[in-house]
Amino acid sequence: MSGQLENLYKLKEADLPKAGLVLADAFQHDPVWTKFFEGVDKNDLQMGAWYESAIRHCHRYGDVYAPSEHLEGIAGWVPGDLAEMTFWRMIRSGAFKSGMKMGWSMAGHAQKMRGVFGPIDADRRATMKGRAYIYLLIIGVASEFQGQGFGGKLFGALIEKSEQDGVPIYLETETETNVRMYEKLGFRLVKQVTLPVINLPMWEMLREIKI
Repeated sequence: MSGQLENLYKLKEADLPKAGLVLADAFQHDPVWTKFFEGVDKNDLQMGAWYESAIRHCHRYGDVYAPSEHLEGIAGWVPGDLAEMTFWRMIRSGAFKSGMKMGWSMAGHAQKMRGVFGPIDADRRATMKGRAYIYLLIIGVASEFQGQGFGGKLFGALIEKSEQDGVPIYLETETETNVRMYEKLGFRLVKQVTLPVINLPMWEMLREIKI
């Protein structure tokens, strides 16, 4: 495939622990994850391992890219029919390797995830039923590199892939600021929901193929 995707760095297995740390830094002030882990005693390595689990899922079933080998930011996506991190997919992807680094206080939150994010998983299945699509599971840029265009570079490549493959992109975001940014990239708001348990908003968005 020629174009923007070729200009990105495709992560290797050895990059995945560092990618988790990059995302832990990128999401350190994220409202949803801050609330989700409220009161949990954790360190940077444990948070890195949490995000590494998601990256391992994408690495096994889809793609994980960074702007360069320096991993200024990370984007991971999968085909829509492989969006959910099921028990067996976690085993096959090696996500449980990351879980071993978390400790019991954080690993126990995997069950909590189903209660918090179950409704948006259900919405996604209903909205995209019978359709092929790309699911952007996670994207983030390290704090020291934010505002330098790295996120736009990752999104540009993903959008190009979407157009070339002829499939839309689906994502969720935790902040209203991101909603406005994604709308400028051609996404439309599908639904705004309030996540149970943590009582915070999340926005479900879809970018259709431009004809």
